[in-house]
Amino acid sequence: MLSTESAATIRATIPAVAGALDTITARFYDTMLGEHPELLDGLFNRGNQASGEQRRALAGSIAGFATALLEHPDERPDALLSRIAHKHVSLGITEDQYVIVHKYLFAAIADTLGEAATPDVVAAWDEVYWLMAGSLIAMEARLYQGSGATGRDVWRPWRVADRSAQTPDTVSLTLEPQGDEPAPGFRPGQYVSVRVQLPDGLHQARQYSLSGWDGSRRRITVKRLRAGEHPAGEVSTLLHDSAAPGDTLMVSTPAGDVTLADGDHPLVLASAGIGCTPMVAMLQHLAEQGSTRPVLVLHADRGPEDHAHREEIAALVDRLPGATAHTWYENCQQGCPGDGTGGDHHPGTMDLARVEVPEGAEVYLCGPLPFMRDVRAQFLRAGVPARSVRYEVFGPDLWLGADD
Repeated sequence: MLSTESAATIRATIPAVAGALDTITARFYDTMLGEHPELLDGLFNRGNQASGEQRRALAGSIAGFATALLEHPDERPDALLSRIAHKHVSLGITEDQYVIVHKYLFAAIADTLGEAATPDVVAAWDEVYWLMAGSLIAMEARLYQGSGATGRDVWRPWRVADRSAQTPDTVSLTLEPQGDEPAPGFRPGQYVSVRVQLPDGLHQARQYSLSGWDGSRRRITVKRLRAGEHPAGEVSTLLHDSAAPGDTLMVSTPAGDVTLADGDHPLVLASAGIGCTPMVAMLQHLAEQGSTRPVLVLHADRGPEDHAHREEIAALVDRLPGATAHTWYENCQQGCPGDGTGGDHHPGTMDLARVEVPEGAEVYLCGPLPFMRDVRAQFLRAGVPARSVRYEVFGPDLWLGADD
């Protein structure tokens, strides 16, 4: 892994470099995308660029990787790398693009650190970069090989076969493959990227969990992101407002490493808002397998009218003899009468004091990052080991590298 000489330099400089990473990554993206605007066409998310989330996620992953090399020199931080590799595969990242990133990233390091960027310091961080890049390239090559694709052919056309409203802001799209190639396999919990052309001609891609299937058909569920703290979601708004049966969408190979584990140990599926979508796929898989595993289904939302797949989840829970469900509605402080979907309903936000977490359970989390931070802490206080809590983030993973 990291050489002895470089490890000493990284240990001495990581506080200064980590403190400057936000500035470094901001300069990196501004320069690289300024000279290579084509990278914004279908690859980099301009919404995440505008919000700064992409650069913060990159900074966190670099700092997390370097710290892991120092703290565990004989181990490769595969959990951190796997999450990045799967996202890259869903977008068709190729090996040559790491060379472009290296060029602009290290120019940004030199510009930001100035005289502190001595040859020894640059060489040590260069070693960190290529250790990380080399590991990702190898992981991505194995993922591409396993899917029968390469980074240059992950996209294929799918036809919108059906559209159904879930809530006023959420719609499900059932997709069927075009052409003679069979639909690629996937594991419950995985996602695909969907690439569309926006009104200004630019292509943009977003990831959506596979929320169900029927034979070769696959379903995604899209929540329209309204303007608030961040600009309105470009792709989600386009798909929500205009995607219709007969339309063609470009869809990538399924990816994602937060997938349903086999076995007979108990499961806890905890979600909030649109984070229910991978949980629906997991429940469908368990129901089709006739599973008798203990399954605790927990969901938090604003109210029944905002709860996507509400009736479907209730029906799947009813098919599973070992499953129970609890739902929290934040806007229903006195309860939500007339919900009619069974299970236990509670006012307010998710509170694990109201449920009994099964011993030996594996926990899956999906939802807004503040929700997952809070609920994960509740699970840890309830005695669930950190290694048994897995999470999926929609968008740049601002938790990556900081998660213990």
